[in-house]
Amino acid sequence: MRIATSTIYTNATNAMSSLQAQADKLSTQISTGSKISKASDDPLASARLALLSQNTADNTVWTANISLAQSLVAQSDSTLDSVQTQMTRAQELAVEANTGTLTDANKQSIATELQGILASLGSLANTKDARGQPLFGGSGSDNAVNVATDGTVSIAATGNPSSIPIGDGSTIQATDSAQQVFGGITTTTGTTSDVFSIVSKLITAVQTGGDIGTAGTDLTAAANQVTNARASLGARGSRLDMEATAMTATATSNEALRSSLQDTDVTTAVSDLQKTMTILSATQASFTKLTSLSLFTYLS
Repeated sequence: MRIATSTIYTNATNAMSSLQAQADKLSTQISTGSKISKASDDPLASARLALLSQNTADNTVWTANISLAQSLVAQSDSTLDSVQTQMTRAQELAVEANTGTLTDANKQSIATELQGILASLGSLANTKDARGQPLFGGSGSDNAVNVATDGTVSIAATGNPSSIPIGDGSTIQATDSAQQVFGGITTTTGTTSDVFSIVSKLITAVQTGGDIGTAGTDLTAAANQVTNARASLGARGSRLDMEATAMTATATSNEALRSSLQDTDVTTAVSDLQKTMTILSATQASFTKLTSLSLFTYLS
């Protein structure tokens, strides 16, 4: 069987072109650190990388939201800790005022301190978060509570604060409205009231010699309401911690998968490049010898 000279040349040229292309590809992979420079290099891996990139982008947003929610929970808990400190002092003053042995001056002193506590509670309730929004604001509220010129405090924020997305189909309410934290307290008369009204009634009872005992009992219920709010925040904080841990694990897993699909194994690539260049060099040498042959060579 005779093989045409042109066929021999074509096959040799194609072989060298293929080897050169392989060498160029390996060189690019080594220099860029990526096995894929265009989708056609590996269509399946490219499709998986595109999906992985979208998942990573989503996880980045959710991770940021989790961090935001954690900061809001922490700020709420810290603020309510200060609220509890004020409430505890108010309870102590209620007990002191109910001894029946105080002078009018003593009672006035207690009432004045309670007025200061009421003002502090109003200020704490109107705390702003890192975004400049009311920490205990409800949906669409500008303030958590309204403080009148006479010192009266009334709840402004009702409804639920906006939930924060922290995963695929998963959200969390990182804070509570002023109504949820400070309102809805069942008093000794069976009606509902709020922390501020209860403290105000205690002040009036101290000033006028009213039923301080009943006011003190209602104040205990108010303090319990704040304690329950902190417990709820603690549960949400624990959930956020678990979500953050899971998100970190997912990010690590995604990065490992991305690396396996995209990153160049430099050691292997360098070894393959060396082998390819050796074969290319040998092929070029053979081709050079082949092209140097002529009829005169055969006749000589």
